Amino acid sequence: MSDYNRITEMPSDYSDLELMDTVTILKSINEEDKRIAEAVEKEIPAITKLVDALTERFNEGGRLFYIGAGTSGRLGILDASEIPPTFGLPHDRVIGLIAGGDIAIRQAVENAEDDASQAWKDLEVYKVTKNDTVVGIAASGTTPYVIGGVKDAAAYGLLTACITNNPGSPLAEAVEIPIAVNVGPEFLTGSTRMKSGTSQKLVLNMISTALMIKVGRVKGNKMVNMQLSNIKLVDRGTRYLVEELKLEYKEAEILLKRYGSVKKVIDAQKG
Repeated sequence: MSDYNRITEMPSDYSDLELMDTVTILKSINEEDKRIAEAVEKEIPAITKLVDALTERFNEGGRLFYIGAGTSGRLGILDASEIPPTFGLPHDRVIGLIAGGDIAIRQAVENAEDDASQAWKDLEVYKVTKNDTVVGIAASGTTPYVIGGVKDAAAYGLLTACITNNPGSPLAEAVEIPIAVNVGPEFLTGSTRMKSGTSQKLVLNMISTALMIKVGRVKGNKMVNMQLSNIKLVDRGTRYLVEELKLEYKEAEILLKRYGSVKKVIDAQKG
């Protein structure tokens, strides 16, 4: 293992946590959380580079893959799973893979993250192409499953990036576009599900939302391609149409149900 500064393993700035009262614990965690957005802000140039390169490939039919283990893998799957309902794209355009397979979403799979060759095997199931992009997610930046996956992907000509919390880590060194969010030591030493995980969620939100905007899945500030899968979303879509087309609510609702999406109604009415 390299001797780079492993920030995610540094001792907490707090001690004797078990002696703290509840409000002190919560205020201390909150103080640490306040630092996260500023740390993410410093990585906007790298995130910008990824979104622009990813958009170009996505418009050519490429897909976005997230690979990770544990919390990082679960966060990638969470982001990927929200693309179809929010933006109306098929589930196979943004895909999250986790070491150990789907069972690892709910429970730990022993040693799964230590297999450096498994991520590429998992990717090959999807018949990846050079238009695809692989983003490895690992707070430590040392997870063999993730490092092996991005190295193999790069060797086959795919665009590779990472989200990590250790600048200079093996993972950051292995990808074309490293996003290394230095949030400092965790409140609970080494518990990267906390600040590190929160920072990863923020970056994932930025990547996928910016991508969806740039590939035309948003109009104005509205989710015009969202799936109408429940009453709440039908109501939201109807209100979008009332605002955009100056329709009565009932008329907008009828049109929405007829066409199946806000965008299709707008295109039909304005076409």
